[in-house]
Amino acid sequence: MGNCDEVGASSKQYGVTKPISKAGPTVADIQRTKELEKFLVDSGLYESEEEAAKRVEVLHRLGQVLKSWVKMLIRRRGYTDQMVEDANAVIFTFGSYRLGVHGPGADLDTLCIGPSYVNREEDFFFVLHDILANMEEITELQPIPDAHVPVMKFKFDGISIDLLYASISCLVVRDDLDIADVSILQNIDEPTVRSLNGCRVADQILKLVPNVQNFRTTLRCLKFWAKRRGVYSNVTGFLGGVNLALLVARVCQLYPNAIPSMLVSRFFRVYTQWRWPNPVMLCPIEENELGFSVWDPRKNPRDRTHHMPIITPAYPCMNSSYNVSTSTLRVMMEQFQYSNKICGVILVSCYVLEFFRSLLDFKL
Repeated sequence: MGNCDEVGASSKQYGVTKPISKAGPTVADIQRTKELEKFLVDSGLYESEEEAAKRVEVLHRLGQVLKSWVKMLIRRRGYTDQMVEDANAVIFTFGSYRLGVHGPGADLDTLCIGPSYVNREEDFFFVLHDILANMEEITELQPIPDAHVPVMKFKFDGISIDLLYASISCLVVRDDLDIADVSILQNIDEPTVRSLNGCRVADQILKLVPNVQNFRTTLRCLKFWAKRRGVYSNVTGFLGGVNLALLVARVCQLYPNAIPSMLVSRFFRVYTQWRWPNPVMLCPIEENELGFSVWDPRKNPRDRTHHMPIITPAYPCMNSSYNVSTSTLRVMMEQFQYSNKICGVILVSCYVLEFFRSLLDFKL
């Protein structure tokens, strides 16, 4: 899409600058990565095959409920049988599940995309809500229509789900809808843009890293690190899942041939030295005739106040870390510096598991 696609396709370069190093792994790096992967498995960060299969089943069943809901609305409004037959809604995932780094019991972030004549205010938050409320497998149903990104939260057969809704400017939503196509943003409001962009950002991140599996393993490790070090919470001004994914993706771009054990240490090295508020970006910020506001401190005074800009790669590009304050940035920098020092141990030690345990132990 736009400039973002051109980064990888035309110049064979990932990101907005040349890589710091194209060096690949040594034999020792490969061994350390194997031990890191085993450490993550032993720490319980991967869901079981049974839970994975249940998520797929729940997604399918929820998708069927949503398709039936849209058809019911069309039938109620007296449209033709052909229009009822064509009526459709599609479901997408985003967040940790879409990025492939979710763990056991994690929420399943989902987005339903429906046609222009099915709205969020009444059809989604009232009609669909009532349908879900009467389903035996749905529990803990909680609509939050006034959220920054309006959402319906519930459990479906025990799986926690956050469901967003986006009504797009078309009469029939195809099953093969391309959510990356910027034309999907035509004639929609800001809450709908925010709802769509969770999926669009996740897909762009996966397109803009040199090796998806290395990205996923590294991100899984660093999410674990951030939680254990007390710096994983977007709401309180620290790092959320998207922020951390973007930071890791940028390090993957800067070291395109590195593997996870290398990328973890490079992560702390890069962000210990990063000169905030210089932004972290995976691709150039894209302008578009659709006219949505994008992050630009030259034009937007509020953007100049951001302390740790981490820019989303899908139009309209935004700062995902606007909640970061001077105090939370200072705490995060202290943690980056502490962990960067610990990372020196891996270069002179064979005790890889002890290294990761010391990295993840909470010590101020």
